[in-house]
This record gives sequence, C-alpha cells and structure tokens, in this order.
Amino acid sequence: MSETLFDKILRRDIPAKVAYEDEAVLAFHDIAPQAPIHILVIPKKKWARFADFRAADPEAVGQYMISVAKAAQHVGLEAGGYRVVFNNGKDAQQTVDYIHAHILGGRGLSWPPG
Repeated sequence: MSETLFDKILRRDIPAKVAYEDEAVLAFHDIAPQAPIHILVIPKKKWARFADFRAADPEAVGQYMISVAKAAQHVGLEAGGYRVVFNNGKDAQQTVDYIHAHILGGRGLSWPPG
C-alpha cells in the first residue's frame, strides 16, 4: 500500500487536532466538518478498504470498531446519538486509501444521507 495523508498524521509528521487516542486508533477532527462534531477515526493497523478485513485478524477489526465507539463517547456524542460513516471505494467518495470512520454528530442528522 502506498503512503497516505493518514500515515503521516499517525506518525505526527502532519499536525491534526486529536480528539481521542488509544492503543488501536487515532481520532482527529475533520478539516472540512459536515456537522458540529466531525471526527475521523483511523486504525493504527493500516487497512485500505473493507475488503482488507477479510484477511485481517478478527480481534484487531473488533478492537477498531470498539475504539470507534469509545471515540464517540469521548467527544460527548453517546447521549444524543451520532452517525458513523465509512466511504469504501471511488464510487462512495473514499478519497484516502486508508480505512477510516467518520463520526458525525452534535445536531439532528437527516436521512437519506445522499
């Protein structure tokens, strides 16, 4: 896999406003937020797309998902609710080839999303 912007953020070569971090993930504020709270959660173990999960350790994938929930709680979204979005591939507007969850909240969100 080629190096991405998120690899550089994870190494701290590029600054980011960190919202949450644990042994499995780094969560940081999106630079173009689509809601009052919009954070990206990247795993410290790199996967580019959902298809990579098929060959991944199920425990590592599970820990990533648990850490996404922890990040949402840490930024205060658990009580009011939030949306978790994964863009997977070109047609879904994935712009960085590094799996990442968008956590959006802080206001009512409409449906359908687009």
